[in-house]
Amino acid sequence: MDDHVRPHRVVVVGGGFGGLYAARVFRRRPVTLTLIDSAGQHLFQPLLYQCATGVLSEGQIAVPLRRILKRHENVECLRATVTGVDPAGRLVAARRPDGSTLRIPYDHLIVSAGLGQSYFGHDEFARFAPGMKTIGDALTIRGKILDAFEMAESLSDPVQRRRWLTFALVGAGPTGVELAGQIRELATQTLRDEFRHIDPEDARVLLFEGGPAALASFGPKLSARAALALDKLGVELYLRSLVTRVDETGIEVKAADGTLTHYAAATVLWAAGVRAPGLAGALARATGAEQDRVGRIKVTPRCTIPGHPEIFVVGDLMALEGLPGVAEVAMQSGRYAGLCVRDVVEHRPRERKPFRYRDLGSAAYLSRGRAVFSFGRIRFSGFVGWVVWLFVHIAFLTGFRNRVGAVLSWAVTFSRGGRRERATLEPVPGPAGEGEEP
Repeated sequence: MDDHVRPHRVVVVGGGFGGLYAARVFRRRPVTLTLIDSAGQHLFQPLLYQCATGVLSEGQIAVPLRRILKRHENVECLRATVTGVDPAGRLVAARRPDGSTLRIPYDHLIVSAGLGQSYFGHDEFARFAPGMKTIGDALTIRGKILDAFEMAESLSDPVQRRRWLTFALVGAGPTGVELAGQIRELATQTLRDEFRHIDPEDARVLLFEGGPAALASFGPKLSARAALALDKLGVELYLRSLVTRVDETGIEVKAADGTLTHYAAATVLWAAGVRAPGLAGALARATGAEQDRVGRIKVTPRCTIPGHPEIFVVGDLMALEGLPGVAEVAMQSGRYAGLCVRDVVEHRPRERKPFRYRDLGSAAYLSRGRAVFSFGRIRFSGFVGWVVWLFVHIAFLTGFRNRVGAVLSWAVTFSRGGRRERATLEPVPGPAGEGEEP
């Protein structure tokens, strides 16, 4: 087909907030859009911790991209993992689920691949301390948490029982704080009457933070209130504490005074640090783009790679003016990139102004009826913060069915302490005879 009559080709990499909000711009526009995502679904990542602790099901926070975009007739969804970009040939290389490769041509490329978990140079910790970035991670963590109570119930040795009832979490940002609070609520409300030999309320939840405060990004006032709420829940918060080792016995932590302490914990969970995926390095090498210390791509004020106005990088993967890696940044930058491309397609004479982020606030759930919310100089905590948190998350969940399902699940959890989503995968059996009593 002649280049002057064929539709403009747009490729979007990543089906998170940035990619989805970019794709939505092109409905009924003269473009063909290919949205590539390794999972083929849009994940509401801010609620992963509730999936991990049995409040919500994976289906309530993850929606197939094909379903979301089924009315966008010019959009094709492709489940594949992007492995590289050829800027000269304007081609994207991707790997299908079966391992085969394909190349997709583009006129404009929007990359919103997100960030992965960082262990600060200690990738060996990952074996013992899973992070939480995907549905698979959340289900793995759910299994580890529930299995810990089951193991404690079956043991008679008080030392081993105490180790299985100790949960160590690394990182007191929103994810770490929310996950810590939910484990304590699970132990003190949902599981309290279900065991015969242990009291789930004996579960210790240790939260380690390398900085001077929990939820530091919310400001000192809300951070102090969050610490107080965690203390009331029974979460043990350790500040200025750096993790030096994680293994099958537990976790070793270095305090501010240099003291090393080992905590016997059967369950260690990681909620600290992010790093860019391999695609970011491949893209930087192909385009000459600079990367920041965690591998994010440094972009121009128009969210493009310098020297490549046809390639946009948005969301968590872009490094621009110190913007945080939050959903609102991804939504707004994704939509902005889509509008910029649409301007080119529709031959609009005026260039769009540089991207400007509008802070819509940040919220973190602490416990039933308690949350913190920050918006500019406005600060809410306690019950008011919880109400704001509730409405914000209902508004941003994708799909009417998911919103209704989440509200019903929250109603059960908040009113009765029940958690319906407690299914876990059965452990894979070892070799014949392994683990059997003589």
